[in-house]
Amino acid sequence: REAAHQRGAKVVMLPAIPYGTETNQAAFPLSMNVNPSTLGQIIMDLVDSLANHGVNKLLILNSHGGNDFKPLLRELHGSTTVQIFLADWFRGTSADVKAEIFENPDDHAGEMETSLALAYFPQLVNRDAETGALHADDGATKTTRFSAVNEGWVSITRPWHLLTTNSGSGNPHKATAEKGEQLMQILVDRLSQFVVELSEADLDDRFPF
Repeated sequence: REAAHQRGAKVVMLPAIPYGTETNQAAFPLSMNVNPSTLGQIIMDLVDSLANHGVNKLLILNSHGGNDFKPLLRELHGSTTVQIFLADWFRGTSADVKAEIFENPDDHAGEMETSLALAYFPQLVNRDAETGALHADDGATKTTRFSAVNEGWVSITRPWHLLTTNSGSGNPHKATAEKGEQLMQILVDRLSQFVVELSEADLDDRFPF
């Protein structure tokens, strides 16, 4: 928000929704789930509130892989005055730079997410007090018995307690705070630039074209 403000955007950041869809991680202690239909209804109600207050542009910044908001955008299209955009920062927003910054591809609590944690909330990273080494394994995951699923052209909702050893997917041991800061700067630059463009865009009959 601050970066967009500094570039001249008129923008308000709503509070984050602190829960997401965790149906496939329910086997882990205190995994808290909000079903997709419930989460979608929360956002629909918030969109209605924004429309009532004359706010007609919205960027949803999603930070959780279990949340799939694209069907919601399709459902809302044409039924609200609010023009809704979606950014999954861990996917498309950073897809072209992750391989340049990180050595190991990851999915959950791997090198990328651990680097961000080391940069911005290191007290939450479980490390050896003397050496700083992570108390973590290599984040290996299991393959299913179906080659089509393993090759990616058939998909499932993965039961995380069977897929992983401790919910981590991806090797975190090359993570550094510097890598986290590098990625965050790219995300801030890209997202703030988009917010500026969105703020300045006129809502005419051909929007967003």
